Amino acid sequence: MSLALVSACDRGAHPSLTGQPAPDFTVSDGATSVHLANYRGRVVLLNFWASWCAPCIEEMPSLLELHHEQPDLAVVAISIDEDANAYSRFLVHHQVDLITVRDPGQKAAQLYHSKMWPETYVIDRKGIIRRKFIGAQDWASPEIRDYLKSL
Repeated sequence: MSLALVSACDRGAHPSLTGQPAPDFTVSDGATSVHLANYRGRVVLLNFWASWCAPCIEEMPSLLELHHEQPDLAVVAISIDEDANAYSRFLVHHQVDLITVRDPGQKAAQLYHSKMWPETYVIDRKGIIRRKFIGAQDWASPEIRDYLKSL
């Protein structure tokens, strides 16, 4: 399986959020609740995804591998799935054990002007967005791993 490495960029009329404080949010789906500010002091990989999104499915194994190999890194996955059952089945089928919450209203994604899936933001220990990845990534890539460790 080959994953394309897409460089960070921004789209449309929205200015880049890189270098800016990460917009804070709280998302709760009844089973899980995520408050981004609770991760201050840790490097956060904020991933917007969906169970029906082919590139999201493609990148999930390497995202899980990164989560397991770098436990000090907070991997926070926000699903835009509207179908709670499809979301739950995906988590079980793919053995997703990282922090994930379903946000069908896309409230968190809207704060980041995210419209394509997956989109991932790297947030440093001080809560500043350092990088944005659009599309499926190979999170096992030495370049990405070295970059994350440098933070």
